[in-house]
Order: sequence, then structure tokens, then C-alpha cells
Amino acid sequence: MRLILLGPPGAGKGTQSKRLMQRYDIPQLSTGDMLRAAVAAGTPIGLKAKAVMDAGQLVSDDIVIGIVSDRVEEPDARRGFILDGFPRTVAQAEALDRMLNGKGLALDAVIELKVDQAGLVDRILTRAAETKARGEAVRADDDPEVFKTRLAAYNRDTAVVAPYYQARGQLTGIDGSKPIDEVTGEIIRVLEKVDA
Repeated sequence: MRLILLGPPGAGKGTQSKRLMQRYDIPQLSTGDMLRAAVAAGTPIGLKAKAVMDAGQLVSDDIVIGIVSDRVEEPDARRGFILDGFPRTVAQAEALDRMLNGKGLALDAVIELKVDQAGLVDRILTRAAETKARGEAVRADDDPEVFKTRLAAYNRDTAVVAPYYQARGQLTGIDGSKPIDEVTGEIIRVLEKVDA
């Protein structure tokens, strides 16, 4: 099962990814985690990324795709994977398609968690309050101002990825504002149709 979860920050992608990882025994591939792992491992692509990051520059799409390409070949990703937070641009989506095609692989599903963005800030404030109440550390990106900046960046850069997959007939939208269990159930129904 190879899938992409799309949606603005706070839509529940991380929560749903955890549930899907357990259900399908597949890893969630975070480009940030993969980048750090490649740098730490000293892989050829990791060394390239380190040089770019050490110079204070953003890692290019080619390097990110190279890291994803290496990661999907690891044993735990052979049964599939979840991409969350990638691709962030149409250029990355196109490069991802080319890379997967070159490996004889294809995406099984692209799921967009649709939420009312006006309500997202309230959702984040609630999440931060619940985290504090449990005595846990609040995520830095749960600060309302930081969150608004992330949401603006998503709308500017990443929201264009959904129409790319829509035009290819690969996108399924799900109401991410429903209760978590209902959202999980809807995602599983979509994936069961693909797997049938």
C-alpha cells in the first residue's frame, strides 16, 4: 500500500498515519526524518544534503527525491509506505511519479484530509491545551502564530498538489473534521477499494 496523505497542518495527517502504519505494517516516510538519517548515515545523497544544509541553503528537489528513492528500497517499505508532508510542490509530485515509474512502482492512493481552515487555529489551541493538561510538552508548531505562518505557507506552496493528483484521477477527499475514528474508517474504505 503506497499512499500520500495531503492536507493543511493540523488536519490530522500525523494521527491517521500512525493508525495506518499499524494496520498495514508500513512506515510513514517523513522527508525531514529521512534527510537527517541519510546525513547521519553518511550516504552519498546524505553527504550532498549535508553540504547544502551546512551552507545554510534549502535542499533541492533532486536531493529530496534521491533520499525518498533510497528510502523506498529499504526492507520495511517493500510492502508500501505513507508519504506525509511530501510532495510539497507540483515539481516534487512530478519527480516522485518519475522516480516511482523508474522502479516499476505506482501510488495506490492520494488522500486529502479536507478541513475548515478557519477552525484549524481553534483545533490547534485545543490540542495544545490537552497536551499541557496531560503534563506533556506542547509542540513548538502548536503556537497559534507559528501555526498561522505554517498554514499560509501550505496555502501558498502545497495546496496546488491536490489539484495535480485530482487531474490524474488519483485524489480522494475525506472530511478530516469528523471524529478521528470516522476519518480512519473512511480512509480504510478507500484503501480497501484500491486493494480489492
